[in-house]
Amino acid sequence: MLKFEKVNKKFGPEFFSLSDLDFEIADGEFVFLTGPSGAGKTTILRLILRDLKPNSGKITLDNLELGKLKSSQLPNLRQKVAMVFQDFRLLFDRTVFENIALALELRGIKQKEIESRVKAILELTSLTNCLNLFPLQLSGGELQRTCLARALVGEPKILLADEPTGNLDPKNARGILDLLIKINKMGTTVVMATHNAELVNSTKNRVINLNKGKITRDVKEGKYEEID
Repeated sequence: MLKFEKVNKKFGPEFFSLSDLDFEIADGEFVFLTGPSGAGKTTILRLILRDLKPNSGKITLDNLELGKLKSSQLPNLRQKVAMVFQDFRLLFDRTVFENIALALELRGIKQKEIESRVKAILELTSLTNCLNLFPLQLSGGELQRTCLARALVGEPKILLADEPTGNLDPKNARGILDLLIKINKMGTTVVMATHNAELVNSTKNRVINLNKGKITRDVKEGKYEEID
């Protein structure tokens, strides 16, 4: 269970990115965060990842208060919570296999297990034929699937996706959403920030809409809603 209680995040003396947010996300949910640019979607994801701390309020994950974690505890948190970014953030001097394996190498996992887990995740993300390619040799869809594979290989409890289809054509965007839905059905909680109304409206997932740092709508089987 992920829970936000009266969470405020302020940037500078006068600008609130988030104001008094209250919501819960149950294990295994798929939730869309929607709203205009600057609404606070990315800030929510960064708070869950503990890349940011709230100015006030409480964020808990399985009764662990994220704002109070010490720096030494963050690696353990990020084994539970992984994030996929719109701008990929891959290492361009490493192959697809090497990019995905790196997260496991940093955790000290033995090479035999690394090879087994990376091969399994390559198959899940339909990247087996790309394992020896470098990022500059990949299409946009393949790049984003590589990012997903890198995030998933560590078997996180929660997957955060920040506009993962923002740089993709409609066909590849749909493919990424279908993969996220598949991952969710396997038990991973998915929280996806997006502007893509078509993708949101094609599912019956929960939608939390934000505007100016506040929740304007939280619907169990929601649709994308434009805010004037």
